[in-house]
Amino acid sequence: MPTQSCDTTALLLRFIDTSKDGYGVFDANDKLIFSNYVFRDIFCLEDICTDGCNFADLVHHAFTQKRGLNIEANDIDDWLSYVGTVRRKSEFRLFEVDLVDGRWMLFSEHLLDSGELLVHTKDITRQKVTESRLKRSNEKLHHLALTDELTQLANRRSFVESVESELARCQRSEGFVTMVVMDLDYFKNINDQYGHHGGDEVLVHVAKSLKQALRQYDIVGRIGGEEFAIFLGQTDAVTSLEVAERVRALIAQTPLHYEGREIYLTASLGMTCRPCDVGFEQLYAEADEALYMAKGRGRNRVDVYPSEQTHELIA
Repeated sequence: MPTQSCDTTALLLRFIDTSKDGYGVFDANDKLIFSNYVFRDIFCLEDICTDGCNFADLVHHAFTQKRGLNIEANDIDDWLSYVGTVRRKSEFRLFEVDLVDGRWMLFSEHLLDSGELLVHTKDITRQKVTESRLKRSNEKLHHLALTDELTQLANRRSFVESVESELARCQRSEGFVTMVVMDLDYFKNINDQYGHHGGDEVLVHVAKSLKQALRQYDIVGRIGGEEFAIFLGQTDAVTSLEVAERVRALIAQTPLHYEGREIYLTASLGMTCRPCDVGFEQLYAEADEALYMAKGRGRNRVDVYPSEQTHELIA
């Protein structure tokens, strides 16, 4: 039986020493008493004697070599102090660590009642790469779901969600918010004359003009077809009208150069300004009604809801 036990132990050690996983054992005083080649590689211990080395010694060595563990700290002793607050505090601990060379390792620590600590490491680089790709794909899909593919502005769904979120945030304030709905004038004629590709180029051109004319924190989206919407948070009626006029003028003054020709554009805008406790549907309905008035009064203009407020603000 003793011979069989010795044979089993030797076989186990052979498996550990040829394993692609890392194994290290620390005694009750935190000195390294066993490690295989993978574990030594992680701590850059290939060519040094580890007799008497404790965990802090191993970390200092790797940090000095700028290899192994990717320790993002200026002061290694501060980092070790933090690790001391979690290490050896439970019977089992599982965590991920990245290495300087880009690999990722899954660490597990098994603590015995007598104080010995078994550290096992497994290379999870492939899994992390896959996770990263999936995350980027999900972020891209999320972006596509909320973005108008042609103009790269917020689509209708995203615009509504963003505005409702902003309204909820500022509901208790005493400020004002503004909704502007904009429609390109005679857009059907542009499609008829220049084709749908020309019409698409016009929409992209207008989207760029909107980004240029608006403030960074304003919310703008393509609602559908040739219709766009703008939300101005914490903005009074006078300032909002100035912003809307700036948009209208920029579009009128900036023709699109398309296939050697200039396409001159104009837009009609409807605007409403209300206290922050208003809802999205009311804002949109009032701005849309003002847009209808602007089109009925000759286009290429900004009208404000209610209609008499247009004259008051201009005056």
